Amino acid sequence: MKTLTALVPLLPFISFLVIGLFFKRIPKLLTSVLACGTVLISFIFSIILFVDLKNGGTATNVTLFDWLPSANANIGFSLVVDQLSSLMLLVVTGVGFLIHVYSIGYMHDDEGFNRFFSYLNLFVFSMLILVMGSNYLMMFIGWEGVGLCSYLLIGFWFKNQDYNNAAKKAFIMNRIGDLGFLLGMFMLYIQFKSLDFNTIFSQTGQFQTGDTFITIATLLLFVGAIGKSAQIPLFTWLPDAMAGPTPVSALIHAATMVTAGIYMVARSHALYILAPTTLLIISLIGIATAIVAATIAIYQNDIKKVLAYSTVSQLGYMFIGLGAGAFTGAMFHLTTHAFFKALLFLAAGSVIHALGGEQDIRKMGGLKKKIPITWLVFLMGTIAISGIPPFSGFFSKDEILLHVYVQNKIIWALGILGSMMTAFYMFRLLFLTFFGSFRGTEDQKHHLHESPAVMTVPLIILAILSVIGGFINIPAVFGGASSLNNFLSPVFGTTQTSAPEVSHGTELGLMAIAVVGALALIAFAWARFVKANRIPAGEETQRYGLENILYHKYYIDEIYNLLIEKPILFLSSLLHKIDVFVIDRIVNEFGSVTVWLGARARLVQTGNIGFYLVAMVLSIVAFLVFGLMI
Repeated sequence: MKTLTALVPLLPFISFLVIGLFFKRIPKLLTSVLACGTVLISFIFSIILFVDLKNGGTATNVTLFDWLPSANANIGFSLVVDQLSSLMLLVVTGVGFLIHVYSIGYMHDDEGFNRFFSYLNLFVFSMLILVMGSNYLMMFIGWEGVGLCSYLLIGFWFKNQDYNNAAKKAFIMNRIGDLGFLLGMFMLYIQFKSLDFNTIFSQTGQFQTGDTFITIATLLLFVGAIGKSAQIPLFTWLPDAMAGPTPVSALIHAATMVTAGIYMVARSHALYILAPTTLLIISLIGIATAIVAATIAIYQNDIKKVLAYSTVSQLGYMFIGLGAGAFTGAMFHLTTHAFFKALLFLAAGSVIHALGGEQDIRKMGGLKKKIPITWLVFLMGTIAISGIPPFSGFFSKDEILLHVYVQNKIIWALGILGSMMTAFYMFRLLFLTFFGSFRGTEDQKHHLHESPAVMTVPLIILAILSVIGGFINIPAVFGGASSLNNFLSPVFGTTQTSAPEVSHGTELGLMAIAVVGALALIAFAWARFVKANRIPAGEETQRYGLENILYHKYYIDEIYNLLIEKPILFLSSLLHKIDVFVIDRIVNEFGSVTVWLGARARLVQTGNIGFYLVAMVLSIVAFLVFGLMI
């Protein structure tokens, strides 16, 4: 098992090196086989490791070498596969493989085909290091690696300056969060003389619940999660990240990278359970993000932007679960979300592919007969994310909301509201894209076609997972055994908040409220966008009040620009002028004085030997007199 553990991240890294070093020479077919094949093999190895753990096997630890040996602590370059990391391995390699296959068709005609796959493989390697690292430093390596890959892939079409700006925005905002992560790591190292998970978590018993040190350390770690998982106030980079190719949006900004913050908090559960203040802050930021992103999504008209804000909102739900202590529930929703959100992004890519690059849903419509496979899978993903039973999103979202209901009724009510809005904006997207009459150009209508099998087969597989994925953790109210809870119990142990003690009648009633609310909003969306055939207004339309605020995304980017960007640019300009007109001038004046003195001093070199002798004698006399005087 140790060999398999080491090979899981190593294979995608080898593929990255081969494709990255020889991308100008190797053919696309070889690139496709290498990139997809290595991730597939890693997925197979991940299944083997998962089955071993499922059958009662113990966690596998592999130390490749001692990285930073010291007298006080020894930080190793080591990997661990336990129940939590095993679940993430299946998501990263499984969904990652399907997205790799899809990319063969989507990027087939792109001149940067080989470069694109080298970046994808590097991302998979970095993400695997993140989830397999046995200490915070290893996690941070993967953390920074996926941030780098995000920058490279968002700005993949670098000839477009707007895409470059989006890549820089993502990179900088993630660095802000990473600073918090680093400071949290420093605090943990100073306290525990180690960054190893087992070493730190085994010593948490010496702290009381609510301890100031633990609260500050967990808050700093959470700042890192806010940046990586796009929560308020560091969430505006994610919608702009849609500038990258659609497979990038599916792999990095829906299924894997943005869930890194969720995984980090879940992995650090032993610390967070001792910091109720931090958990409350996590819940508040999570619900605020979920509601804000959902309200913005209602007025978006770019098919990928709707899904981007949906991702931000769903990540908020995962943080609500973490804040309620439902660590398994958050990981459950992370898993199901990877299925249906990857499906929705890839299906959106299929729509964009059919329309020759068009992303505005106001210029779509009537596509369900033209691209039937894409329509059906998009429908399945939409039902799943809307929380309609028995699709996967229903079970995972319900588990989170049930825990929240027991702890905080207000956050639960807001969670229900967000869930209802999710159903509305997702079915709005579905109806405007696939129903009614086609609103595009005649040229687009003439070229409408279904995507090739290399793109539709991954869609079908993800659609099946979106339907059945929730059955991995069927609650007791439906006769299930909560299998995922049992599987993850060796990791979370007693720190996992136990299942809420509510009657089956109450639990079914809470489910009914969420489902009925979602169905009501779906019916409203049908009446508005199908029956009444309402098309969203164009850019030139004058909007007022709340509609105008939501359409312009609460003006958050404009506020950041006014309060942060402009002052920094002004300060930079001021410091530049000080540098040029003050510091540079002082330095230049020193140089001018030196040149002037040199020009005068050289006159002493007359070439007259008699003058040199007189000067030498006088100098000796002067030194003697000076010596006698002191």
